[in-house]
Amino acid sequence: MILSIAACKKNYVNPNAATEQQVFSSAQGLTGVAVGLQRVYTAGRASSLYNRVSINGLLTSELIVLNQGNTGEYQLQLGSGSVDGTNSLLAGLWTSSNKILYDAEKVVAGAQALSDKGYASGLIGYTTIFKALALGDLSMFWEKVPADIGKNVSFITRTDGFTKAIAAIDNALAAISANAISAAFLSNIPAGIDITNTLHAIKARFSIFIGNNAQALTEANAASLTIKSTFNFTTVNLNPIFETATSTNNVTAVSNVNTLGLPAGLQPDPSDQRLPFYTTTAYASQIKGFAAASTTPWPVYLPGEMTLTKAEAYARQNDLVNATIELNKVVTKQPAADPYGVGAGLAPVAGLTQAQLLDEIYKQRCIELFMSGLKLEDMRRFGRPNSEKKRNFLPYPFLERDNNPNTPADPAF
Repeated sequence: MILSIAACKKNYVNPNAATEQQVFSSAQGLTGVAVGLQRVYTAGRASSLYNRVSINGLLTSELIVLNQGNTGEYQLQLGSGSVDGTNSLLAGLWTSSNKILYDAEKVVAGAQALSDKGYASGLIGYTTIFKALALGDLSMFWEKVPADIGKNVSFITRTDGFTKAIAAIDNALAAISANAISAAFLSNIPAGIDITNTLHAIKARFSIFIGNNAQALTEANAASLTIKSTFNFTTVNLNPIFETATSTNNVTAVSNVNTLGLPAGLQPDPSDQRLPFYTTTAYASQIKGFAAASTTPWPVYLPGEMTLTKAEAYARQNDLVNATIELNKVVTKQPAADPYGVGAGLAPVAGLTQAQLLDEIYKQRCIELFMSGLKLEDMRRFGRPNSEKKRNFLPYPFLERDNNPNTPADPAF
């Protein structure tokens, strides 16, 4: 009987661990979780950053696989029906994105209850960057995205996913406007990210994705073109693209250092100075740019993206004069004039029709934002043919389909 009574007790408590309530009700606990979001997004081969860049690169011919033993990557290079719900990269991006969304919701809710509103606004702004990026990653690669977090959730359209991310950014910007981010908060998070400028930049990105050209223009103008905003790395927490691809020369490589995988008519000028910035022939992976070394910072957004967003917004509103002005800021920019050293250094374009301008803007985005993870979304928006893609949208991972009866049907391509 004594043994039976002892065996019934199953409530084991670790007296050294904080409870969930303690974590999400204190500034220290909330900050720890928020910093963890950056780690989930950027650390290692399982990170959102590695999976986003690699999936996009392989589906759009920016990258090729060096070793077919990297099964997940090789399936993406083959594309079409070779990519199914078992693919490790798409499952990884799905999992990390939903993990970030789950924790971000709790951090934002907990931050709103803090008495130090300057610290709270920092938490909300910083956390919302990762929430928005996670929503954006899901919306860029899948036709529909989860409407919420939890079990058996329903799904919303990808456009609604981008809209939801924009709404979260608006809430964060309102919190920061009401109470400036405190120095105490900034001292407790990793250096590198400029919170307010990054929120405006991501909002500009998603606004152009959903066709809200006026809003995209406003937000791109609000994002700094001179202040860097980066994910920083250390010799312990390495740049994930360098760690997996550049340093090993055994996973993926630049598909072609002269064309960057672009078709005839859209290929870079041989004298484009961005080619030697992003690529090299010194080793097999040929990857340079923002994955050149173990601690190379990775931009959350590039100034060139904002300038090209403005060019596109003007062009789609048929303001060809201003579209050409903005486009030429990128085309003629010298590397020394860019905070990251990204510059084409070419002669300006002139006399283009609206259709020609949009083609040129697409081309410049593909070069300026090489390996940013944004090309597949651009290909859809600029009406590029499916023959230039390995897939248009990803199938849903089996880990979701096996556990959620509301999972949509997989796309045909």
